[in-house]
Amino acid sequence: MTLTLERNPVSQTNRREYAIEAIQLSKTYGPVRAVDGVDLLVERGQVYALLGPNGAGKTTTINMLTTLTTPSGGSARIAGFDVVQEAAEVRRQIGVTFQETVMDKSLSGRVLLDIHGRLYKMPKAEIKARTAELVRLVELEDAIDRPVKTYSGGMKRRLELARGLMTSPQVLFLDEPTLGLDPHNREGIWTYIAYLKREKGLTLLLTTHYMDEAEKLADRVGIINEGKIVVEGTPAELIGALGADVVNVTGTGDTNRFLEALRERQWVSFADVPQEAKPGEATTETTEAQEQTVQVGLKIEAGRSLKPLVDLAEECGFAVADMAIKRPGLSEVFFKYTGRRLRD
Repeated sequence: MTLTLERNPVSQTNRREYAIEAIQLSKTYGPVRAVDGVDLLVERGQVYALLGPNGAGKTTTINMLTTLTTPSGGSARIAGFDVVQEAAEVRRQIGVTFQETVMDKSLSGRVLLDIHGRLYKMPKAEIKARTAELVRLVELEDAIDRPVKTYSGGMKRRLELARGLMTSPQVLFLDEPTLGLDPHNREGIWTYIAYLKREKGLTLLLTTHYMDEAEKLADRVGIINEGKIVVEGTPAELIGALGADVVNVTGTGDTNRFLEALRERQWVSFADVPQEAKPGEATTETTEAQEQTVQVGLKIEAGRSLKPLVDLAEECGFAVADMAIKRPGLSEVFFKYTGRRLRD
């Protein structure tokens, strides 16, 4: 399931099929290799979700693709234009919304959109027409002439989305587009994203810490860890590869011995101890007095695996206190390939 690309340059004919193309893209900061040979192809009109723990290289990758950071190695093209040699043309093809909202809160939403259009040398008539269209799209008609400081978090996100779309980009980059929003506003952003893909044929690359968001919106998902894309596919492919069920086994005892035994069993697809997606925190090491949860992916239905699972735990000196069964989702895929849990 890992992404494999030819290392030779993509032909000009095939290149036109891709809105985003990166081959062995890398970025180093002194001894730190933030991005380590990322290969990425996103077809035109696709929604691609790039997932990864904090510090995995997501933002650095986006910064290179949007010309904010110069790559240390490899190559990347957006809508057929090289991000280094044709950076100005790349900027004409893209829209970007950042994780942090960056806007002068004393100005009105309309003025901010007008300034953005003028920065891109759009004609006044086009700015006016485009503003009217986008304000309707993101449902800000009643607030567009108010200062942004009066906007709620959801309204600011919708204004950011409108600003990213102001120049009619071919590719839109969304860095955590619904971070901190309540469920209602998240659903609203999802609706806009689905509309842009369906009606406008826009290509979108988004990062998110919400697995349900990626599962609902993305045509393809790539998981990046330690600067490399470790797995890539459709949500259904990635989830289907995990097997039938996932079981969280909580107990005390020899966790490491239990993990080693699980990984040797043919009916187990993966086994590990969840960690929060924060560097330097949890570890699989534990004392026998500490309660620990082991997550186990099963290749067969849990009903046929629970007794062997309990028996194996007993043989390994791991006393089971609780077991919870669930159908796998992208959260479990993420955990399998990064060994971490994302905090929502």
